[in-house]
Amino acid sequence: MAFRFKTSMLAAAASLLGAHAHAQTLPTVQITGRAAEQPVALGGFGDTAVAKLPFQAEVLNAELLTDLGVRQLAGLTSLDASVGDSYNATGYISYLKVRGFDIDNQYNYRRDGLPISADTILLFDNKSAIEVLKGTSGIQAGTSAPGGMVNLVVKRPTAQDFTTMSLGLSERGTVEASVDTSQHLGHDLSLRINAAGAQLEPQLRDAQGSRRLLAAALDWLASPDTLVQLEGEWSRQAQPSQPGFSLLGAKLPSAADVDPRINLNNQPWSQSGIFSGETGSVRVEQRLNADWKLLAHVGLQHLRNDDRLAFAYGCSAENNYTSYCSDGSFDFYDYRSDNERRNTAASEFSLAGTLQTGTLRHELNLGLQASHFWSRLGGQAYNWVGIGNVNGTAIVPANPATLNTNTDRDESSTELFLRDAIAIDAQWRAWIGARHTQLTRASHQTDGSSPTRYSQSFTTPWLGLSYALSSQHLLYASWGEGVQSQVVPNLPGYLSAGQALPALRSRQFELGLKAGSNTVDWSLALFDIHQPVWTDNGSSVTPDGEAHHRGVEAQADLKWSGGGLLLSGLQLRARREGSSDASIDDKQPVNVPETTLKLHARQDLAPGLQAQAGLVYESSRQVLPDNSLQVPAWTRLDAGLRYTQGTSRQLYVWRLGVDNLTDRRAWRESPFQYGHVYLYPMAPRTWRVSLEVQI
Repeated sequence: MAFRFKTSMLAAAASLLGAHAHAQTLPTVQITGRAAEQPVALGGFGDTAVAKLPFQAEVLNAELLTDLGVRQLAGLTSLDASVGDSYNATGYISYLKVRGFDIDNQYNYRRDGLPISADTILLFDNKSAIEVLKGTSGIQAGTSAPGGMVNLVVKRPTAQDFTTMSLGLSERGTVEASVDTSQHLGHDLSLRINAAGAQLEPQLRDAQGSRRLLAAALDWLASPDTLVQLEGEWSRQAQPSQPGFSLLGAKLPSAADVDPRINLNNQPWSQSGIFSGETGSVRVEQRLNADWKLLAHVGLQHLRNDDRLAFAYGCSAENNYTSYCSDGSFDFYDYRSDNERRNTAASEFSLAGTLQTGTLRHELNLGLQASHFWSRLGGQAYNWVGIGNVNGTAIVPANPATLNTNTDRDESSTELFLRDAIAIDAQWRAWIGARHTQLTRASHQTDGSSPTRYSQSFTTPWLGLSYALSSQHLLYASWGEGVQSQVVPNLPGYLSAGQALPALRSRQFELGLKAGSNTVDWSLALFDIHQPVWTDNGSSVTPDGEAHHRGVEAQADLKWSGGGLLLSGLQLRARREGSSDASIDDKQPVNVPETTLKLHARQDLAPGLQAQAGLVYESSRQVLPDNSLQVPAWTRLDAGLRYTQGTSRQLYVWRLGVDNLTDRRAWRESPFQYGHVYLYPMAPRTWRVSLEVQI
């Protein structure tokens, strides 16, 4: 009955879309892949195209993400070989790896270039593109993990007015709807509004929920030289999340024997995790003359989370907290941390322009960025409530008593930066950057105990040199440093739980070759990254050696009449070096495949009809730090059809897709956190269909 009701909704809404059409010029639909000729704002070098920059970056546009059904950050792992899963559960915050490193949800994310927290569910409905910078990011951020950064680019009003409405349906009955409209309110004023909603009923059982987003962006050309941009969004997702599976004692269970639809968070008292947020910014760009402009940009983010889970962890019966019990049972905990509030305020003031000194032409960008983050969490429940089992049939009582404290934090950062792209002659260009950061961090337990405070300052340099082999080929080398911060897990049993630790310095060398033309964009990069490592022994976090990641990264966007192929590959040698623990020294890190390949092909079959196919291959991953156990390699196949149908009044875009076409059973990832092995299964075959109408 529910399925018939939702199907009727789909038909009725499709009819409604057509009824609201009116005659006007329709936008042209063009399917593209990676945008190598677009600038990447996250890089910090203005309007320079990706193909001309001396580092690796991606600009993934909204059209591509929509075709592939990518709604949240975790979906990026199907597109770029250097981006992988780090702990991605249905209904929960996304965590990513880049070049084998876990990127930090507090420090490695930007929104239109300003710092934000990704300790929430970030939605894509009002985003025009997602930028991924790969490598150290010391000139882009005061502190950040070395693997890379992610920037969410907000949709702005367009030159032509339009309205797009869409409706989608996927197994086992998820219904999604959205409206995207851009309208001129006057000669110098334009507005874009995005609204989206979904009733969620995924393949994972006991995970029904909802998702909502409302966003607006306003552009005002106050004078020929002054542009004022305002934007804001509200979002909320409520959905039960998914605990990971684990080893059974010392044994790795076969993924073929585990139903990927089982959700161990299925107790009668299980509640939805709720992730809501309000984010907004004001940006003013003032052109001083033909060569120079001033920029002022201020943003605010307010997040509120209710983090709740029937948490499966360890086996007290066998005194083993690394895995579940040998017989498939495990300890069950009632975990609740309600009313978590995280706020970020950030501002940037910069001056950018060109300057000639003798025969050298400088493209300069200098400025000041300031940010302040504070969290207020309240007490948390983390209470043992009984014994569960991997079949999901055990029922245990609830115990929501908030007996444990959380950690409140305040962090301020003031950063002065300078970036200079120096044109030496027609072929050679030098790239120079530096960022000086002053940090102040404080924390205390929610009951007021254990206060800490420290300050630290440092400068992170970056140097690059590029040579244009031709108008389409660029050879480059770059070197840079970054600084990473770590926080002690906010769990019982840890000394100084939740407190920030002093930042440590990472460094990277990269050598690359890029090419860009109308028929093919490609790049090849060799990188070498050293990152200091903190050891987490379940009770404390201390510096212990370093992670050394070396790799070859390749990507290409092949384009031909009526089709194309996106190709991305990574061969990575990641090792732990200098550890005091001989059992893990010179070992491969957990949950990091050595070989990754990702393909997305598209080919026109008939006028308006395009076939799409995707392939993701990941080699085996280590499960334990001593490398004594691995999850097998896996390959996933995806497929889709896109049909574009134009009339004098509307443009219809139909999409049909299937993820995991062969219904492959595999362990998708194997994160090791808090001294425990987690196993996440690949989602089963999932169909999705949608209709988009452009008016």
